[in-house]
This record gives sequence, C-alpha cells and structure tokens, in this order.
Amino acid sequence: MKYLVIIFLLLVTCQNNEKEVYQEDISAKKGKIIVYGSDSCHSCIDTKAFLNEKKIKFTYYDIDINKKKEQEMLVKLQKANISIHTLTLPVIDNKGEIFLNKGNLKVFLKIVEKKLVKDAN
Repeated sequence: MKYLVIIFLLLVTCQNNEKEVYQEDISAKKGKIIVYGSDSCHSCIDTKAFLNEKKIKFTYYDIDINKKKEQEMLVKLQKANISIHTLTLPVIDNKGEIFLNKGNLKVFLKIVEKKLVKDAN
C-alpha cells in the first residue's frame, strides 16, 4: 500500500510539472519574452538593462534561485536541439524561438535588438 501511494504521488507530480511547462510554452508563443539568467552574471544584468532601456517587456527568471525555471529552460533548449554543454547565459525565449549568448555580448545584444525590437514595433 505504501508503494502505491508513493507511485501515485510521483505520477501526479509529473503530470502537474508537464502542465506547468506546457502552459509556459503557450505563453511564450503568445508574445511573452522570457529571459533565463543569473543575478551573478554580468551579461544577464547587461541584457536586462538593455531590454529595459529599449522598453521591451519581459519576464526574468534567476535560475540560480528558481530551479524549477532552470529545468524549464533546459527542456526548451533540448527541444530546440541546443547543446547544454557549452551553455552561456542569458537564454531568451521569444515566442518559442530560443536564442542565447554565445560568449560575445556585443554580438548577442545586436541579435537581441534585431529580433526583439523589430517584434515590438
């Protein structure tokens, strides 16, 4: 009986997690810009400042603190066939399109401006 209760709880928890990720994916495709980063990452801080300067609305998740959102980000990267072995932050989900900083912040911010500012207008 004890094992049945544990299995039931695991199944319910897994189903709830899938629903939350699916709901987040829907909101991302509806135009919600999501930024996954870390408050200890200078590129993340600069990206947030850049988006605020351009008056682009976004939702920010600090993946050092919010492990649930870290998992969500990893699932999205996996679905987009992006390797997590060379992952650098921040990661941006723009209406389901995933792109990330590949090490050169200036180039990344130009991509952000091209994709997000154009979409905002």
